[in-house]
Amino acid sequence: MSELLPGSDDAGPSYNGIHGDIVALLEAARHAAARSVNALMTASYWEIGRRIVEFEQGGRGRAAYGDALIKRLSEDLTARFGRGFSRQNLWQMRSFYLAWPAEQILQTLSAKSSSLQILQTVSGESMGLPALAQAFPLPWSAYVRLLSVKSEAARAFYETEALRCGWSVRQLDRQVNSQFYERTALSHNKAAMLRKAEAAEPGDVITPEQALKDPFVLEFLNLKDEYSESDLEDALIQHLADFLLELGDDFAFVGRQRRLRLDDAWFRVDLLFFHRRLHCLLVIDLKIGRFSHADAGQMHMYLNYAREHWMKPGENPPVGLVLCASKGSNEAHYALEGLPNKVMAAEYQTVLPDAKLLEAELDKTRRELEGRGVSQGDVEAGE
Repeated sequence: MSELLPGSDDAGPSYNGIHGDIVALLEAARHAAARSVNALMTASYWEIGRRIVEFEQGGRGRAAYGDALIKRLSEDLTARFGRGFSRQNLWQMRSFYLAWPAEQILQTLSAKSSSLQILQTVSGESMGLPALAQAFPLPWSAYVRLLSVKSEAARAFYETEALRCGWSVRQLDRQVNSQFYERTALSHNKAAMLRKAEAAEPGDVITPEQALKDPFVLEFLNLKDEYSESDLEDALIQHLADFLLELGDDFAFVGRQRRLRLDDAWFRVDLLFFHRRLHCLLVIDLKIGRFSHADAGQMHMYLNYAREHWMKPGENPPVGLVLCASKGSNEAHYALEGLPNKVMAAEYQTVLPDAKLLEAELDKTRRELEGRGVSQGDVEAGE
């Protein structure tokens, strides 16, 4: 019977038809779920911003009132809900409310619904989050990107075009970086510029799975964030963690795929260890492609961030390790610059695993994994 399913005949419907319908149904459901989560998250953050602004207004005149409020809220909310409520994030929610004030949001909602029930107060106190979410058709990460646009006219333009053209966050980011607003304003053929902006590039499309793996969404839902670009990378990261732990009890595992945020960009550190004898963090970044100067620069950025945000009082400065797993070019690079003195750098060189040992282990593991079929097709394409 199963042999008849792939085809079709006059006696009944084709299998391809029901399969295609179910695929379309699930794709639509996943897109709707991603949009729903983003809209509710954005509405929640707007409401948090509103409450912060209104609380500040009740205490105006006090020195550093806003700073103290944000600091205490960050500590208490983080203790209760986990990540997502850093001082930077709370300031951003406050800025979001100020950039999209209540009057503007209520005007948007009134245009979408003839029901006056959702417009009970200008402050929004009586409005439920599902109703408020209707005012935010873009994902939260898009509003974060728009907040970095200082000109109100440019920000409104990008928001309008993102809605009109259905831009993904990647498209929006690309258009802002290319100064599309300024170029359109100076163009003699603005209509042609706007038509051209409707076309998406191959890397612009974001799947529902990618939308739900957005760091903002993971924070909002308090979900564990373990993410890699490929099966090969994921397997290599796991093996490296096991290998380092097998080297002795000097290595204490801290985290995997640890996220950090700089301005509007998110980065992930593949592995984070603490070395007990060196009394410092070890930041490890795996690159499937060949080593480049950009990898070294990115590692030093990670180390600067780790020194400021992850290092505890009394610890030594963190050290970085970039591992490259490209075919024919397995390399290990320690980032030791910036240590307080040469003696410490020499001690780090002595105690840390030998780079040649790591390269050999990396090469052996990669070949074994690829032999088992754990790969990403073109290994050079990953990062």
